[in-house]
Amino acid sequence: MPPVLALYEDVLSNGAVLALPPAARMIFLVHGGVTIADRTLHDGEAWHGENAAIITAGEAGATCWRYELAAPTAQIAAGVRSREKLSVSLDTLPTGELLLRGDSVAFPPGGCAYRHTHQGPGIRCLIEGGIRIDTAGHSTSYGPGGAWFESGPEPVFAQAADRVSRFIRVMILPRALLGKSSLKLVDPADAQKPRAQQYQIFADLPITRPRD
Repeated sequence: MPPVLALYEDVLSNGAVLALPPAARMIFLVHGGVTIADRTLHDGEAWHGENAAIITAGEAGATCWRYELAAPTAQIAAGVRSREKLSVSLDTLPTGELLLRGDSVAFPPGGCAYRHTHQGPGIRCLIEGGIRIDTAGHSTSYGPGGAWFESGPEPVFAQAADRVSRFIRVMILPRALLGKSSLKLVDPADAQKPRAQQYQIFADLPITRPRD
């Protein structure tokens, strides 16, 4: 079966513990405080890895977005509420060695991303503002907490709302892109136009290729 890329929202009460099996993943802390592998995270920070991990919530509890590739089902413990926001079966992956990239993409009010493609599939989730995604003949608008999938080779145009907008993204890319952009503009003329997006990289993690 093809591997699955999934996004979960985990809500932990204070002191709650969530044990995760080995898998390639990035965990983004939306709000609160957690400790993962002896590292303490605060709002807007992220952790990534492939080994088994234990999330322990701090005194105020926490809400996390957990992006995972081909992961076994986590055992949900007391004090933890977990829900799947989006999961996608990846019928195609980049050939060869793989990279998990997690980042934040921010737009100023009214900013846009011209029609473009990426070199691998990924899940995005809006954390603030609003955005419209045009792809494959469809336009869909998302508010905070809205998640969507982009296959990579299918061209996408993104239009931000009239306020600062930002999403958190995890893509599975060829490892040759380590430290390099995965974006390719459809119209070369757009390369001469100013780009509104601002990026913050959380993870550029070489990962084991999942078994078919």
